[in-house]
Amino acid sequence: MKLREIFATNLRRMRHASGLSQEELAHRAGINRNYVGLLERAANSPTLDTIERLAEELGVAPARFFDDQADH
Repeated sequence: MKLREIFATNLRRMRHASGLSQEELAHRAGINRNYVGLLERAANSPTLDTIERLAEELGVAPARFFDDQADH
């Protein structure tokens, strides 16, 4: 699996585990809801700043997005 796909899968799993919609996560992280959807479909790559904001809102270490063995 490519890194972008690993990120997408983990983002979606973590968001669901947190009980947040794409819209709510986007609002809290200060990014566009459509962008969250693009990230979760691996259609776009996030910046480091975006990764940091998403991790903060989900309460995880940024590196967790790239763990291909992550148990979320």
